[in-house]
Amino acid sequence: MDDIVQRWLDGYLLAWRSNDPDDIRALFTEDGTYAGGPFDPEPWIGREAIVEGWIAHLNEPGSWSFEGAPISFGDGVGIVQGRSDYTDGRVYANLWVIRFAPDGRASSFVEWFMEPGPVRADQVPAEDVPADQ
Repeated sequence: MDDIVQRWLDGYLLAWRSNDPDDIRALFTEDGTYAGGPFDPEPWIGREAIVEGWIAHLNEPGSWSFEGAPISFGDGVGIVQGRSDYTDGRVYANLWVIRFAPDGRASSFVEWFMEPGPVRADQVPAEDVPADQ
């Protein structure tokens, strides 16, 4: 697998830890987009809008941990699978889809973050399952 995805992931984690505008800027093209989900009605469009949105919704350093790795790269698109754990107890499974410009920056970033629990209406939430089952 092309290491472009790993390099970008390393840069993303650096930016996530630092919340430094220059670290964030380094990840995206001038006209890049950042969507907080596939149906995000207001993705951040443009590198400066991404920086502003990131800073407005930042996670404080030390309030989260992330484990993950690239799982696919082809036709200029990389996919990262991971898990985010927050000190307040939130846990998310993550899939990130990154469309790359030739220089290795993201022209598009879409994240999917899923909480643990039922995925269908007929499933019982994990906290409602008796301990002996």
